[in-house]
Amino acid sequence: MASALENEIPSPDIIIPNEWSDTADTIAYDSVTSPPPVSLICGPKNCGKTTFSRHLLHVLLKRYRKVAYLDTDVGQTEFTPPGFLSLTIIDKIPADLTIPCLKTPERCFFFGDISSKRDPKLYLTYACALYDHYKKKYYMLNNSEKPANAEMPIVINTPGWVKGIGYEILVDILKYISPSHVVKIRISAESKNLPPGAFWLDEGEAPVTNLIEINSARQDSSRRSILVQKDARLLRDLRIIAYFRQCFPNDANITTSKELAHALAAHPPYEISISSVKIKHLHCQVPKDEVFYSLNATIVGLAVSPEDMPHCVGLGIVRGIDTTRQVIYLITPVPLDSLEKVDLLLQGFIEIPTSLLQVQGCISPYMSANVLPAY
Repeated sequence: MASALENEIPSPDIIIPNEWSDTADTIAYDSVTSPPPVSLICGPKNCGKTTFSRHLLHVLLKRYRKVAYLDTDVGQTEFTPPGFLSLTIIDKIPADLTIPCLKTPERCFFFGDISSKRDPKLYLTYACALYDHYKKKYYMLNNSEKPANAEMPIVINTPGWVKGIGYEILVDILKYISPSHVVKIRISAESKNLPPGAFWLDEGEAPVTNLIEINSARQDSSRRSILVQKDARLLRDLRIIAYFRQCFPNDANITTSKELAHALAAHPPYEISISSVKIKHLHCQVPKDEVFYSLNATIVGLAVSPEDMPHCVGLGIVRGIDTTRQVIYLITPVPLDSLEKVDLLLQGFIEIPTSLLQVQGCISPYMSANVLPAY
């Protein structure tokens, strides 16, 4: 996944209040001799978690060469298409805090949905596994006298679902990770906020975390939140569109969704032997005789399944399935050397944006007569 254009001029639309700046500086610089900070950002929807996380990344990168970013918000992902939990290593970030960008994760799992509610246990397993990977590779000591990659802090962004099961998941993540810093962002609607204090601790348990509670950035004179409401579905579609735009060179004349739709429809796909991959449907059961029909014209996670759990290398669009030749036609920006390792296709509930499906009369000539067409 390629990064977006980077510039040096911060967006005038983002307000970084002194409270936020002081908090980021505290996290980055107060513990000069201690291990790098493990910072978790939490709060209700539209409170500014992502914006604060980006600002914190900026500040941390002034002190550290690289910063890890653990994204557990499958609905509003930061560096990947929607549906992923991911760990990304950042060495630079766009100065414009309003512009998200795609980056290739260090490791990611395809959850296949925009909320954890369909399978909280699997979601939690993935989140903990990503943190374990970070600890093992970038934080823990090796057998020598010096730490191995130990000078790398981590920023953990969480979803805005902080009630019911969402709250319970957040508590479990906090207990498992035990961050050095927890930044809790509040909005003016008190009923939507997280409980005061170190809410994840059991009664009588002493806190070992530096808890910092701050207000949402955009507030009027009455301290009412005036954060701009996001069009979550549109943002997800734009991320998917940007992801599959990577199937083509940067200088290709593709500037609109319609142009991309036609380009994808005409793009020669990879041929994947059906016998070389397993197909797994996430969060639902599909009758065996309907597997190919359900898979056709869908987005799938491209996974490599080791002994423990399958990690994902990217997404693909199932362009068609030739049941005679026993091949799956797949469109993906994943490089061939990575695609050759894929042995598992994961189908979830991440849908192809409608704008990429509205293409007429473009069944490509490389497809055989026995194919289940995707368009």
